[in-house]
Amino acid sequence: MSALFSPLTLRGVTLRNRIVVSPMCQYSAERGEASEWHMIHLGHLALSGAGLLCIEATAVEPDGRITPADLGLWDDATEAALKPVLAAIRKHSHVPVAMQLSHAGRKASSHVPWAGGQLIPVAGGGWLPHAPSALPHKAGEAPPLALDNAGLNRIREAFAASARRAARLGIDALEVHAAHGYLLHQFLSPIANQRTDEYGGSRENRWRFPLEILDIVRAAFPADKPVGVRVSATDWVEGGITLEDTIAFAHELKKRGCDWIDVSSGGVSPLQKIPLEPGYQVPFARAVKKATGLTTIAVGLITDAQHASELVEAGDADLVAMARAMLYDPRWPWHAAAQLGASVEAPPQYWRSQPRDQKALFGETTLGQR
Repeated sequence: MSALFSPLTLRGVTLRNRIVVSPMCQYSAERGEASEWHMIHLGHLALSGAGLLCIEATAVEPDGRITPADLGLWDDATEAALKPVLAAIRKHSHVPVAMQLSHAGRKASSHVPWAGGQLIPVAGGGWLPHAPSALPHKAGEAPPLALDNAGLNRIREAFAASARRAARLGIDALEVHAAHGYLLHQFLSPIANQRTDEYGGSRENRWRFPLEILDIVRAAFPADKPVGVRVSATDWVEGGITLEDTIAFAHELKKRGCDWIDVSSGGVSPLQKIPLEPGYQVPFARAVKKATGLTTIAVGLITDAQHASELVEAGDADLVAMARAMLYDPRWPWHAAAQLGASVEAPPQYWRSQPRDQKALFGETTLGQR
């Protein structure tokens, strides 16, 4: 059996294979509420054959949205909007569903990417973002509000409340977003965090608030369901987070019962210079896994089935998460299974689609046709 298609158990949740549908922002919610687009988008990805489906970065409070169209989970209305989407997935798929909880910090109040993605000023209908320090993401932007103790408490409770709502919805796993330049990454990085209190300065101080949020989410979510963390292993900017910092942080995550670490990179500064190539972030995942033993997810331009399988087989990562490749080919796991001689779960309505030379692609099925 291909290593990519071997099962993996995280607490009380078993994944049928090591393929993860990455959380991908859709910028298609209304007042934070899931829309018909989410039914279509998540519904067809739930039929992909992946081992885990992760709902996009979900804001824990309105001010924590990247854009006004971000998905949220902060009140009864946003919770209710997700119920029919999840009910449809549960009816037609056995895939475990995770959710990424997030706060955008100083990258909030932005236009959607296809409208340029730039900061929306308050005068233009936006809002004033919050951050560890009053430092704008890029030159020329208005500085965000530095979070005071009341603001930190508000965000702590927001993460806890969202985790409780996710539990009520029957979400199988949570991922705390501490990457890509959003709030928790801003606390971790000296580029964005220049506080002089116990949440700034040394890297241990800069870890403090993200670790508090992990503890809060872990305590608010059922003990038999896993909670992971996404990190940016490096800022790709001089003076920013390094791989050594991330490995040290990962040790702290492990001590607190973190179930996986999703190793990405960058996002905290527009000055970053990233050398893009297939698997360019895999060395970070490999180093973190080797140093800590944490269940590790690799990401970053991984599109070839053999490449993905070799990463798991070699022990570079335990899971491979895919984003753009899955949007381009929502049946990527089917095609990977066919290439690697494995099988995937597929709905019976689609059983007749398997190629004649791949009779076991959908497992042991009896196909009849009148």
